[in-house]
Amino acid sequence: MKIGTRGSALALWQANWTKSELEKRWPGLAVELVPIKTTGDKILDVPLAKIGGKGLFTKEIDEALLDGRIDLAVHSMKDVPFQLPDGIDFAAVPEREDPRDAFISNGPQLEELDKGATIGTSSLRRQVQLRHRFPLLNLATLRGNVDTRLRKLAAGEFDGIILAVAGLKRLGHESRITQILDDDIMVSAVGQGALGIVSRKGDDETR
Repeated sequence: MKIGTRGSALALWQANWTKSELEKRWPGLAVELVPIKTTGDKILDVPLAKIGGKGLFTKEIDEALLDGRIDLAVHSMKDVPFQLPDGIDFAAVPEREDPRDAFISNGPQLEELDKGATIGTSSLRRQVQLRHRFPLLNLATLRGNVDTRLRKLAAGEFDGIILAVAGLKRLGHESRITQILDDDIMVSAVGQGALGIVSRKGDDETR
C-alpha cells in the first residue's frame, strides 16, 4: 500500500503514524510512503490567502491518488478544501488531537507584549482575530514548516508566533508553548488537530 504525503517533518510524522497503525492492524501489509511536493510547499514568500488557500497543500497529492500512483493520502484536515475532488472520499478520520492554537514567544504571553510587538503567522484567520483583540500588535507573514518558524522566533525575527497545538505536540515541541489560546482569544480552524485520510471512491479493498 502506498501513502502519499508532503515532505515536511509534520506531514511525515502523520504519514508514518498512519503507516504504523495500518501495519499493527494488518500484519504482513507492506506500507510505503511516497513524498510529493505540493504548490504550497514550493511558494513560501506569499501569504496563502493570496495564492489560492487550502487546496495548495493537497492538489498534487490528490492527482497522484486519482491516477493510481498512491492508494491513500494523509492530509491535515484543516488543509482539506470543503469540497473533495471528484473520485476521492474520506477513508478514515482518526481521533482528533488538541484543536487549539498556541502562542510561542521568548517569554511574555500575548497580553504582556509591548505595543508594536511583531507576531508571525501566515493564517488570515489568525491575523483577523489577533487584530481584533490586540490592535496595536504588528502582524507579519510567516511561512515555512514548524521547525523553520521556531528557528525564526529564536533568531529574534519575531516577538511571538502562532502555531497549532497539535503539530507542536506531534513533533515533540510542546514545551515551547508559552500560552494555549482558548476560544475567547482565538477560534481554531475547522478540522484543526484532525487527520483526513482519503482514498479513491470505489477502491473498496483500500477502504
